[in-house]
Amino acid sequence: MDWGTDLWDQYDVMDKHTQSGLDLVERYIKFVKERTEIEQSYAKQLRWVRHLSDSCLQFHALGFFTLLCPCASFDRSLTKKYAKRGSKDEQDCKFSNHGSLQEILNELNDYAGQRELIAENMMTSICVELTKYLQDLKHERKSHLSDAKKAQQNLESSFKHLESTKKRYAKEWAEAEKATQQAEKTESDLNATRLDVEKAKNHSHARTHTAEECRNDYAAQLQKYNKEQNYFYYSEIPQIYNKLQDMDERRIRRLAEGYCQFSEIEKKVLPIISKCLEGISTAGGRIDEKKDSILFIEQHKSGFERPGDLEFEDYTQGIKPATSDSSLNPPKVRAKLWPFSKKHKMSHAEKRMPPPAEDFSHLPPEQRKKRLQAKIDDISKELQKAQDQSEALEKMKGVYEQNPQMGDPSSLEPQITETAQNLGRLRGEFTKYETWLSEAVGGEESSNTNNNDTQDDVETANQYQNIYTDFDDEFEDVGTPIGQCTALYTFEGNSEGTISITDGELLSIMDGDKGDGWMRVLKATGEEGFIPSSYVKLEM
Repeated sequence: MDWGTDLWDQYDVMDKHTQSGLDLVERYIKFVKERTEIEQSYAKQLRWVRHLSDSCLQFHALGFFTLLCPCASFDRSLTKKYAKRGSKDEQDCKFSNHGSLQEILNELNDYAGQRELIAENMMTSICVELTKYLQDLKHERKSHLSDAKKAQQNLESSFKHLESTKKRYAKEWAEAEKATQQAEKTESDLNATRLDVEKAKNHSHARTHTAEECRNDYAAQLQKYNKEQNYFYYSEIPQIYNKLQDMDERRIRRLAEGYCQFSEIEKKVLPIISKCLEGISTAGGRIDEKKDSILFIEQHKSGFERPGDLEFEDYTQGIKPATSDSSLNPPKVRAKLWPFSKKHKMSHAEKRMPPPAEDFSHLPPEQRKKRLQAKIDDISKELQKAQDQSEALEKMKGVYEQNPQMGDPSSLEPQITETAQNLGRLRGEFTKYETWLSEAVGGEESSNTNNNDTQDDVETANQYQNIYTDFDDEFEDVGTPIGQCTALYTFEGNSEGTISITDGELLSIMDGDKGDGWMRVLKATGEEGFIPSSYVKLEM
């Protein structure tokens, strides 16, 4: 069955059908374009997720995983507030749960890339190619329909000519019959002259001859039209309609290929997408909560001993005189309860405190050791790099000396000198930090046997909060001083329980530092209160 044979009289139907097919192709192209826009938008949203911030990491984990589903609402997109930056974030990434999320984000970035690849391939392989093919189909359809119309117009023109010939024949035949009747009438008329009779006969013969010619023209034109009509209905139109049928079938086949491409393009990237999803699962399975807890402890344990029990001071027995042991074991004060204290604004005096010490003596013992060891490791790497650079320069200098044409050995002297100076500086720093590390290790061992830590191993005042606001009742009775000290810096005691001191002022120590960085002193004016231990120098 074909269009030319079975639909020879359905030109309008074929016109609408082929136009509907072209509209379907165009609609599919628009559909794929919208799909690519969704894929690109989805990939963009996924890439935004990579800027995760640890400040709200657990809260946003749910929002992050909802975006893994293409049906997730893009109105709730996670934006640049999810950005990892700063040393704190780098430190947090050492925890397996933080690091795993970073691995998931990296996998998600690859996943987003595959979504973009899907969009790109759909655009080039389907949209662009089908658009070109659609234009070709439109031109071909227009050409076939134009040929059909032209053939129809030619047949109609031939039919009109046939009708004109037929009318002329009918008219001439009627005139011929009329002329014949007039000639017969004239011949039968007794009053008619011979000349009139001959004239009527000649006119009748002329009309009859003309009618015969018109009859012959009509017969020829009719034969020609029938031939053209037969060619039109049995050859020309079937060929044109069959071409339209072939065009429509090719359109359907190409559209079917486009449908398959829609699936195949995504199938090609499924292995990579599966790898990304497997990587996400692997990252989740790599989390070790026990390891994270141990790491957290190692990062933040101070190494300080827990405060001991407070001794009962029996004031009924009077105040005992100070002994030589009092400087080693001074009367204890209530320990600092920093885990439960509230944050307070840093005072102007605290802002003016000295910067953290280079030997990290302002840190707790455990943290100090770790920072010193990390510093030694960094210096070792820089030292090795500088040594490699020095050796390379020396080798280059030797090559220049043996082959002067390659370069001037003296041109390397500035670099060699600079490298040597850098090596000397690094070796000095390495020795210095190793010495501090040895002191820190030795100091920690002594602190385990003696509860009185050295001044360099306690934290500076700006790291602690005002914890002595509840102890004003302890200053009502003044005890015996256990030692003397001289103020190294000026300190403004704005917080309750502290006192102000000036540089060079001589002070009496009432209670020594118990590991919290503060000591209680008595001024010459009789004023008593707490000051930072690092602000004074002990007098021997």
